[in-house]
Amino acid sequence: MQGVEVLAASFSYHTKPLHLAAKEGFKHHYMLRLQTEGRCRTRIDGATEAVEPGDLMIFSPDMPYELHVEEEEFGGERKVASGDYFMFFRGPWADAWWKAKQRPAKLRVSLDDSLVPLCRQLIAEHRRQSPESEALLDYLMRVVCLTVDRLCSEQRPMKGNAFLAYRMKSYIEERATTLFQLKDLASHCNVSVSRAVHLYKQFFGKSIIQYAQEVRLKVALERMLYTQTPLEAIAETSGFPSYTYFYRVFKKQFGVSPQQYRSERSEAPE
Repeated sequence: MQGVEVLAASFSYHTKPLHLAAKEGFKHHYMLRLQTEGRCRTRIDGATEAVEPGDLMIFSPDMPYELHVEEEEFGGERKVASGDYFMFFRGPWADAWWKAKQRPAKLRVSLDDSLVPLCRQLIAEHRRQSPESEALLDYLMRVVCLTVDRLCSEQRPMKGNAFLAYRMKSYIEERATTLFQLKDLASHCNVSVSRAVHLYKQFFGKSIIQYAQEVRLKVALERMLYTQTPLEAIAETSGFPSYTYFYRVFKKQFGVSPQQYRSERSEAPE
């Protein structure tokens, strides 16, 4: 193959402690890993760093890799909860892409950005394994890599209100699966509740609660599509106060019940 070979691509959700170490790197392939919820730790340049929602890790074959998923504080209780997209790939195009420029081992991205839909599409195609999949995966992986480069080039330091707004956004993404309160977010950002509410709506055109609900629905969808977890447990661990409330929100958004949505997707041709 002259392009890119996708060896693995999936969404993973950890509810038990996990410790991985590849001291000599991955030897023959590259890895992209995007944290979507919860927290974990990795080692970069000899130092242990926290990985939070929106952190994209980029590793080449010769880079040592460590991943530690452990109990964290969520909504007043300690538990293991960490979700991520990951892709392993290799090939001549990937080698040329990597050598073309320097990239950070960890890059902060928005979970609302174009990268997340691309990851989902690539993972869905990898699962499908149709006659066209090899070529599609080649080009999709290239698009993902080039999108990462664009995100690298667009990184800009933020100040003032923009910094506060994106700090609130990161807080929501990190804690959406818990029943956090507005006062907790405001305290974290050292502003009043009214200022937090106004500033977030001003920058993003939606309320804090609306965005938290969007994130919770995305989390629930990932678990419905890629795990066999019961729907009641998915509702609870995705941040909804009850299955009844989750059912109502889900049906309003998608027009079908969670059970019907899951059944239709599982029966769709691969």
